[in-house]
Amino acid sequence: MESRKKRDFSAEAASWDDNPVRVANALAIADAVQARIPLSRDMDVLDYGSGTGLVTLALSSYVHHIVAADNAPGMLVKLAEKVSASHLTNVSTIALDLECDPFPSQRFDMIVSTLTMHHISDVPAMMGRFAELLKPGGYLAIADLDPDEGEFHADNTGVLHFGFERDQMRGILEKAGLEDIVIHTASRVNKPVAGKGTREFTVFLASGRKST
Repeated sequence: MESRKKRDFSAEAASWDDNPVRVANALAIADAVQARIPLSRDMDVLDYGSGTGLVTLALSSYVHHIVAADNAPGMLVKLAEKVSASHLTNVSTIALDLECDPFPSQRFDMIVSTLTMHHISDVPAMMGRFAELLKPGGYLAIADLDPDEGEFHADNTGVLHFGFERDQMRGILEKAGLEDIVIHTASRVNKPVAGKGTREFTVFLASGRKST
């Protein structure tokens, strides 16, 4: 566990999509979600920790509506610009921090969250909140890092967990009441590590379904 000081994601929003490794990782995760979960045009989706909407936009054409939620206003501004430029009508944004904000009234057929949980203090509590926001039979898809020993980020400001063991994540999802849990590798990311050359990091997708 590292610093509890929050990272200023809003300040990074303008150049967020300029990193080709980040973009490729997001698209690989979106592909993994699509392969694992039977998306349909009647599904309402929440993308929690959406950032600039790389995963949001990749999934938007397969679902009825997707709400992109983030607690960094700059990220949502950037996403709104992309939505407007693409003339999309089924993507909306909301400023939301489920660690402290009231729940939205809407319930969802799927919640997806990508590389957000390592910034969350109480991950089991967050999974419980997600489960409450799912409709019966709804899907939860969580993508995050396998244990990375603190080497994935060049700056660990705001990083509270250096990845997760897959069995640990499975137990958290089970405790939240999810069924049909599957955890598999969604993406592989090669990044330079100071003093160690290039390292491959793996990103898992943990998915499950709320009982009907």
